[in-house]
Amino acid sequence: MVTISNFSILQPPAGFNEPVKDYAPGSKERKSLQARLAQMSDDRIEIPMVIGRKELTSGDIYETVMPHDTKHVLGDVHQSSAKHVEQAIEAARKAHPAWSALPFEERMAIFLRAAELLAGPWRDTINGSTMLGQSKTAHQAEIDGACELIDFWRFNVEYAGRIYAEQPISAPGMWNQMDYRPLEGFVFAVSPFNFTSIAANIPSAPALMGNTVVWKPSLTQSFSAHYLMKLFQAAGVPDGVINMVHGPGPEIGEAALASPELAAIHFTGSTATFDWLWQKVAENIGTYRFYPRLVGETGGKDFILAHPSADVDAVATAVIRGSFEYQGQKCSAASRVYVPSNIWEPLRERLAGEVPDIKMGDVSDFSNFMGAVIDGRAYKKHSAALEEARSDGNYEIVAGGEADDSSGYFVRPTVIKTDDPKARLMREELFGPIVTTYVYPQDDWDEAVDLVNSTSPYGLTGAVFARDEHAVVDAKHRLRYAAGNFYVNDKPTGAVVGQQPFGGARRSGTDDKAGSMWNLIRWVIPRTIKETFTPPTDYRYPYMDTEELDRP
Repeated sequence: MVTISNFSILQPPAGFNEPVKDYAPGSKERKSLQARLAQMSDDRIEIPMVIGRKELTSGDIYETVMPHDTKHVLGDVHQSSAKHVEQAIEAARKAHPAWSALPFEERMAIFLRAAELLAGPWRDTINGSTMLGQSKTAHQAEIDGACELIDFWRFNVEYAGRIYAEQPISAPGMWNQMDYRPLEGFVFAVSPFNFTSIAANIPSAPALMGNTVVWKPSLTQSFSAHYLMKLFQAAGVPDGVINMVHGPGPEIGEAALASPELAAIHFTGSTATFDWLWQKVAENIGTYRFYPRLVGETGGKDFILAHPSADVDAVATAVIRGSFEYQGQKCSAASRVYVPSNIWEPLRERLAGEVPDIKMGDVSDFSNFMGAVIDGRAYKKHSAALEEARSDGNYEIVAGGEADDSSGYFVRPTVIKTDDPKARLMREELFGPIVTTYVYPQDDWDEAVDLVNSTSPYGLTGAVFARDEHAVVDAKHRLRYAAGNFYVNDKPTGAVVGQQPFGGARRSGTDDKAGSMWNLIRWVIPRTIKETFTPPTDYRYPYMDTEELDRP
């Protein structure tokens, strides 16, 4: 856990988790956040590209609005063209030599400074922009925009130190070293709308390891992305190290992936988009100077599996929190539930009684548990699923089922029951506040486990609830590849940096575990150096000597 500087051997500070503020009535943090929300709501801002030293405008405007109040425009986003992407790549190329040569402790200090700025004077701005632009409640914004991002920056520094400290052994007469070089080229960072922390970690994790980045945040996250870029600058990230471009994914992606300088892609988003990126890289593979590294976290159809011995109240709470927090717009959100027949009726009774009472609305009203889904496209997708549930005889709506876009993109939290474990709503990702349950005969545990493992192509998160320890062991073993983050008697959401490194395999991504050293190792290319202190001066080996040795 050390890195070498010119004058000393430095040990990076140990990572620690940022305490979560509760924003209780009358608290100092609640008053401060509410004041910042009012300020930010009143301003309609320009959101430019940031390329090298310059903020650039194009005049090709995308209006970013509050999802819970679609008539309220927060900012005008200047979308990029292929020309702007090429300029960003060039800016990254120019910044690469100085940044990659900077001692690690200097890069480390920048991101530790960013963490402290976010923990203090920037907290309200990042939380407020996440609430307004992504329709997150104060609690969801706090655990995402503040705490998780602070944790990423603190723990990434510690993990990077561990990587640099991992060195080979040296035999007598030599010194063997491992030089962890940044990638040769630029990293194309593509981030999603749903987590501000992921949006910032996607470009900053490669940058910490000495890489330069072209970052394309989601257009629907551009409001908080604008302030993240300001925070990077305030922390001292040099010009050109992280360059931000906005615009439609295909146009930006085509331009970025056409460059021979592409060294890697760091991506979080849909499986379909990651497939497209992978295919474009394959088509262009002969044009690149090096084989690009692809790191991606994609979709999920995350499960809760209840054993006949499960605690009904614990399952009910996990379904409600795991499915409906942040409107189900978490890649880890529970969207399929397998319930044994012996506990279904009490579980159904509790869900039917509590789900309709969940408050949703403007996230500036701190009494709301939910806000709106992100945009019109998501709203239409969820509305179509609800209509399918109402009209298809395979489904029964237990609670919810309504949607209303008259003022914002509001979809009521919905619990559906199906008698067909292979029904579409049990198989396909919806990314909204809709969860579908299948009731299995209580004696058919083995079949239920097999259904969990075989129904979905994804492998992101999942949870098993059981008081029978044998069932827990059985599920851990048989569902080993069904989830990269597996929870026992807890909801399948809420991974914490430093505690549960996050990521899944199968069609859920490359499982490189954001918030761990396993992710950071992808952003370096190791070089082995051997230094011999007394080099040989004769090419001949002793075995080549033809004279008999004197023997006693």
